[in-house]
Amino acid sequence: MLSVQATKAGADARVRPSDGWVPVTLPDVWSRRWPDHSGSVWYRIDWERQCPSGTDAGKEPVGFGFQRIFMAAEVFVQDDRIWSDAALTDPITHGWNTPRWWALPASAVRSGVNTVWVRVVGPAELTPGIEPIQLGTVESMRHQFEGLDWRRRTAFVLTNGISAAFGCIFLVIWLMRRSERTYGWFALMSFAWSLYLSTLLSSAPWSIWPIVSEGGGPFESSLRMARLNIMAMVAYIVCFSIFSLRFGEQRLPRTERVLWIAGGLACLTILLVPRSLLEASSQMISLCCALVFFMVCLQVQWRAWQRRSLQNIAMALCWASFLIVSAHDLLLMFRIWDDHESWVPLTVILTTALIALLLGWRLAANTRRIEHFNIQLEQHVNDARIELANALEREHAQKLEHIRLQERVHLAHDLHDSLGGSLVRSIAVVERAQRSQQTLPNERMLSLLKLLRDDLRQMIDHGSSVGATVPETPELWMAPLRYRFTRIFDELNIAWEWHSDPVWRSEDERPSALQCLGLSRILEEALTNAIKHSQAKTIRVWCHQTAPFLLLLHVEDDGKGFDVPAAHDTSGLGVGMRSMAERARRIGGQLTVTSTIGKGSVVRVDVALQCQNPVFNIDIDVDNTINNTLRKDSSS
Repeated sequence: MLSVQATKAGADARVRPSDGWVPVTLPDVWSRRWPDHSGSVWYRIDWERQCPSGTDAGKEPVGFGFQRIFMAAEVFVQDDRIWSDAALTDPITHGWNTPRWWALPASAVRSGVNTVWVRVVGPAELTPGIEPIQLGTVESMRHQFEGLDWRRRTAFVLTNGISAAFGCIFLVIWLMRRSERTYGWFALMSFAWSLYLSTLLSSAPWSIWPIVSEGGGPFESSLRMARLNIMAMVAYIVCFSIFSLRFGEQRLPRTERVLWIAGGLACLTILLVPRSLLEASSQMISLCCALVFFMVCLQVQWRAWQRRSLQNIAMALCWASFLIVSAHDLLLMFRIWDDHESWVPLTVILTTALIALLLGWRLAANTRRIEHFNIQLEQHVNDARIELANALEREHAQKLEHIRLQERVHLAHDLHDSLGGSLVRSIAVVERAQRSQQTLPNERMLSLLKLLRDDLRQMIDHGSSVGATVPETPELWMAPLRYRFTRIFDELNIAWEWHSDPVWRSEDERPSALQCLGLSRILEEALTNAIKHSQAKTIRVWCHQTAPFLLLLHVEDDGKGFDVPAAHDTSGLGVGMRSMAERARRIGGQLTVTSTIGKGSVVRVDVALQCQNPVFNIDIDVDNTINNTLRKDSSS
């Protein structure tokens, strides 16, 4: 190498200037020398082949090349152009990440001074210039630049494809399992890294958004691409930081919120900052991103030291490699080390695959844990099923026993209320005939026996809920009892009054069939008790709907009365009162009995219509069982 010189291009950038040449040292960034110059700069590189022309070495072709040229360029050897980028005017070609070399035949190499001319085109905001020229044999240049091309192009292309593929895979996993948000953050991080690499690998600007910086100007498309590159890096750092926290099982909402706000402000700054401040802003934001990246990696190491689990240790080792590689490449970015190669292309494939393996490891561990849980759950379900079957069997046996007991109780109540009442009435008729020293005719005795037979048949046929219906009106409900008892009242010289509503309030405010049956039994028992014990001269019966969804049954006599608390014993009157109270409870009603000695008694039942009492619903099944049993006994 003899000398390297540079000068700004003139009005016609394609013509080499004859003056203004200044000596430079490669690598060279002309924006440091001419800060406001955007456009073209010519470089002149003089070199000499020192091999004797008559030797074999002097007859070999010569290889030369450049590791990087920022941004677009064309190359001349002597006065002949041997290569040019596809576009040297805006939008220019982006070939800065592509190493280029050429082989010169021996006939093109002069015996003295040889000159390589390079015209570089680019904006001042994107550090335009060239790196040192490499000279040597063709084989050595081929070997050197093929390695450079793999590290700077092929490795990035592979990494880009792997990142996009992992992003798609883990995005699908997250969509299928929304609770595993770590996989979603890894997918976002992979997509952001893929976008960042795509801006590096792009050989031409993208048509992405309109001019937003002040004044616009030439090379604006390249500046937009640079802005997008920085924004993609910011997005990657934010997603990487949140992913690292989530992967380490840390939930820091405030920290994540700060990261999102800072990332949004950084992207907004890059998007709107004027061209004159773009380079400084990019360097500042890149430095802040590197600082956040280092802090996250160190925090992961501290977390692994605290937890010391196998997963956290593996994560810490992976993030430690990130820390070392990023520190090395950061020094290259700020040109502290100019003679080193970037490590990111060599390690990013391995680190990306390692993160994917860690996530896959976690996914496999979660799957195994779920399978183990399912096995345990199945065992518990089987045990619970067996225990439940045994409990149901015991409950079924207890229910059968309970039904048998209830059958006896209900049968006793029905015999007492229905057949017992008929017997009381018949006895009253016979006793009255004896007191009056009259002989009952055979026809009258036969009528009493037929009445007892009819009551027994009615008890069998209608003693439960089966076949029970709701009468059309209250009068129709009271008619059978009125007919039966008024005959007895007339024979016993007891005055009577029956009062009821002509119709039900509405279809929705009618009592149920079971409520009608229960009220009939209560009314029958109340009237029987009045005939048997009260010695009343007058008996009054009212049945009215006094309020919405409320039915009142009122039985009053003017007999001798009785002591209500003392009646709750084993006497017949006590059994009747308990029977009425139990029936009222089963139909969702409340029984009230009041009496005054010498003034008579009042039996009152308030029933809530459409009752949903669970006890009453259970008794429905019991009544059905009783009815079936009675029907079988009757048929036999």
